[in-house]
Formats: sequence, C-alpha cells, structure tokens
Amino acid sequence: MKIIVIGGTGHIGTFLIPRLVKKGHEIMCVSRQLGMPYHADESWKSVKHITIDRNASEGQGDFGKQIKDLDGDVVIDLICFTPESAKMIAESLQDSIKHFLHCGTMWVHGHSEAVPTREDQPRKPFGEYGILKAEIEAYFLDQYNSSGFPVTILHPGHISGPGWLPINPAGHLDPNVFIKLANEEEVILPNLGMETVHHVHADDVALAFELAIDNPKKSIGESFHVVSEQALTLRGYAIAVAGWFNKEANLKFLPFDQWKETVTERDAELTWDHIAHSPNGSIEKARQLIGYQPNYSSLDAVKEAIKYHFDKENLPYRL
Repeated sequence: MKIIVIGGTGHIGTFLIPRLVKKGHEIMCVSRQLGMPYHADESWKSVKHITIDRNASEGQGDFGKQIKDLDGDVVIDLICFTPESAKMIAESLQDSIKHFLHCGTMWVHGHSEAVPTREDQPRKPFGEYGILKAEIEAYFLDQYNSSGFPVTILHPGHISGPGWLPINPAGHLDPNVFIKLANEEEVILPNLGMETVHHVHADDVALAFELAIDNPKKSIGESFHVVSEQALTLRGYAIAVAGWFNKEANLKFLPFDQWKETVTERDAELTWDHIAHSPNGSIEKARQLIGYQPNYSSLDAVKEAIKYHFDKENLPYRL
C-alpha cells in the first residue's frame, strides 16, 4: 500500500517508517525537513520525502488538500495537536483513503482513577495538551460513527528510546537524577514516590501502528493504549535504576510544595504534570484486537535511552 506518514522523522517515525518499508509498503514522509531520523537505516533510501510546513499550509487552508493530492491508501498523522487540524484533514480525506491513524496520548484520561486505566473509561482531561487531544479523539470517533471515516487512534505513554532523554524517577528530564543514582547520592522524590509513570519504547509504538494497519477490520473505529506491560512508581523506578549500577537508592521524600523548591521551575512543572496524571494504562484491548505485545518493559526502554546518552556524552557509567 501507499502510506503517507505526517511527521515521520521524529521519535515514532524513526522506527515506524523502516518497519513499513520492510513490509513492502510505498512510503511518503511528510515533514518540514528540518531534521533527519534519530537513527540511520537503509530503509530510508526508498522513502520519498515531501516538504510541507504544516502550520503555514494550514494557515493558507490547503494542508488537507496537499495530503489528499499525494493519493495515499493510508495516512498516519503523528503531529496533529488541535481539533481544527483534525477537522481540516478529515474533511479533505473523507472517502479518499482506506485508513487514517492518529497519534493521541495517555493524557486524554486526566487523573488516573481506577487502574490500570482502560480505553472505555470516562475522559476527564486537564491541561491544554490533554484537553485538546481528547477533543481530537472525540471528533475522529464521531466522524467514524456518523460517516464511516476509517480512523484508528493510538495513545502512547512516555515515549522513550535512544536519542532523547526519558522521564526520570523524579518525573522530569534532568539526566543528573540518573547520575546521582549511579553514584549512590541522595535523590529527593516528591511526596512518597508512589505516583506512577508509564513509559513505552518508540519501537513498540511503531509496532502498534504497524499492527493496526495490518488489522483494519479490528482497529478502525477504535482507540488503543500503547504503553509497556507495567507502569512504574517513582520509588520503584529509582530503586531499579540504582540497581543497574549495583548501588542502593539513597532516597529522601518531601511533600510536593517543599520538593519543588529543590528543582528548577521547569522541572517542577514537568513533574507536577506527570504525577498529577500518574498514568497506568491497560494494553489488554490492543493485545486482544490487534495482537500488540510490547518488546520492551518500561525499564528496558529507559535503560536503552540512558545508555545511549551516557555513551554519547562519554560519561563514565556503563550499563
């Protein structure tokens, strides 16, 4: 099939496009061409690159038409962030494609309540990103129910992998947390460290998109969580990371209002966003309908990312 991937040079596309090429699909990668995939792969030589600045094109009102004119069988949209963008592309592609796949987020659920969270639980999103992604999901599913728009929605957790920093055991992105754990230095966690984070390796997200394309009768009209087998508590995460270096985790705990004074404002914002959501998603629906079985645990995904970072920065820590 001819597959168009919008935003294909990012985290997910780095792994997804080679998977699709190896399945024999013809791939067109739509991006601003400001960067290349995180990792080289021979498969990219057969990919046709289309340069489109989505924001500029949407401002002119012709992005949907540009995608339609590429005449694909399947469109994968990895960078749709507003209901207006969703509406523009859905209206343009109605009745002209076999399958449309949208990348959502676990953030559509808002605060975790009953866990592991299932896809059919009520949506109570908060924060601009989660609210807009929930609105997009609702719009696409309404289009499926009202006019048969062939959409599948995949909701990743904290995407991790070699080439970018993962969410750390303190809930933000500072790699020094990993270094402190490797050195058995004190690491302060918010509250009791019992909030959760739910990572997923970018290649497992790519796998889920591939499986959804392979199983359209079971995936169209559905949304799926795409996360690892189990979420991690911040405390358990920190203990495991220290164990990679044969060290004990030297942990201290503070109520969040006191803890936030120990980090930068940006780190505090990121941690609050993560612990307020405390995602813990079920993958049972994806397993049953499309055969999704992640190859990486949360810790496996993080370990690969941190090893890559330490090696790249020539830090004296070996995993």
